[in-house]
Amino acid sequence: MPSPSAALPPSPPAAGHHTTGKDSRRALVSSFLGSTVEYYDFLLYAAAAGLVFPKLFFSADMDPTLGTILSFVILLAGYISRPIGGVLFGHFGDKYGRKNMLFITLMMMGLVSVAIGLMPTYAAIGVAAPLLLVFLRVVQGLAVGGEWAGATLMAAEHVKEKNRGFAASIAVTGGPTGSVLATLILGLFAGLPEDDFLSWGWRIPFLLSAALVIIGLYLRYRVTESPDFVEARAAGTVHTGVPILRVLKKYPLSSLYGILAAAGPLFMQALLAVFMVPYVVGTGAVDRQTALMMLTASSFVHIFAIPFFAWLSDKFGRRPVMLAGAGISVALVFPMFAMFNSGSFWLIALAFMVGNPIIQASMYGPIGAFLAEKFDTQDRYTGVSLTFQLGSVLGAGTAPLLATWLIDLDNGRGTDNIAWYFIALIAVGAASVILSKETRGRSAREQTARDDADLASVG
Repeated sequence: MPSPSAALPPSPPAAGHHTTGKDSRRALVSSFLGSTVEYYDFLLYAAAAGLVFPKLFFSADMDPTLGTILSFVILLAGYISRPIGGVLFGHFGDKYGRKNMLFITLMMMGLVSVAIGLMPTYAAIGVAAPLLLVFLRVVQGLAVGGEWAGATLMAAEHVKEKNRGFAASIAVTGGPTGSVLATLILGLFAGLPEDDFLSWGWRIPFLLSAALVIIGLYLRYRVTESPDFVEARAAGTVHTGVPILRVLKKYPLSSLYGILAAAGPLFMQALLAVFMVPYVVGTGAVDRQTALMMLTASSFVHIFAIPFFAWLSDKFGRRPVMLAGAGISVALVFPMFAMFNSGSFWLIALAFMVGNPIIQASMYGPIGAFLAEKFDTQDRYTGVSLTFQLGSVLGAGTAPLLATWLIDLDNGRGTDNIAWYFIALIAVGAASVILSKETRGRSAREQTARDDADLASVG
């Protein structure tokens, strides 16, 4: 019996091949730098959440541990709002184009970051301080929710299909690049005396984002619209219906598999960026500035590791590279935590290197293309936003809170609890990669046909 995909008419040739080399390069640079600025702002909050905000935006009479937990709750609020932003900007991005949405998300992010840098503390305005912080964090989440998919698609849709894994990863590397800038600049000011750092030093990195945003906005103004979207619009397949409803109806299994595949590596990303720095500082093994510099160094290597694994996925397929990454993650997570707990400067530095450029990047590198190739052009912005951002909530958003709870369980295992939870996420993610089959070189129409067949067999 012929497969369901065989009954479909042949898929149209991949769009984007007619774009010029100059357009492609401009799109890649714009996506990379714009994403860098977005994640600089977003991760700057994450880096400050465990070091600064518990001391400034909550009552001095509050238990320090509770203040840290509340900071992580506000951090989670930003992750929860990301899927909402993804659906919102995805809706308009799929109906009216990628370019304008990316301009708006970058503008929002910059304004929020500057506002955080100017915020009065709890001592000045009382409970209004943490409430204002929640509001700004939610707006941040909305902006990032629309940013990741848009930047990834603008890069991927401007190149030939055979290079889409690498191209998508260029936008994805904006995450670690933003992390490098955030932790480097915050780390430089963290060397100030404690009173100076808490009174004004931590604010400067947030205010500096204004200059980065201006550069990013200029580059995004000059980039051309996605060739895939232009072609789909000319064919009359956009401006109809509600993209989120089509995604839920046409790609239910693809979306579920994408969410679960992204959760594990995103958990590790947030764990290292938010939880492990105050953790190793709390052990007394290294000081605050040194820990931030260790994270910065690992994030710098991470910038090159992500495209490397994405390039491998262009050569060998998304599925084998991500499954190999899952195996690497399981094998190295316990040694990584053993190094974090060693008390040795060099072993802690090596632990960050193992966690970011190896464990996290090995499964995360191909994720941009892996998700983008699951959806048709007119549904892609919404589909990629929804799957990635829900995976981000499940993985990254809950990481600091879960890690705080797991490490405090009274069973004598400490970080082992976190390692086992991470392994469970990776196992579920690996199963999802296996079930979603291969996406490299395969159209979203074929993926949809397989989803329909799988749903029919379940029914």
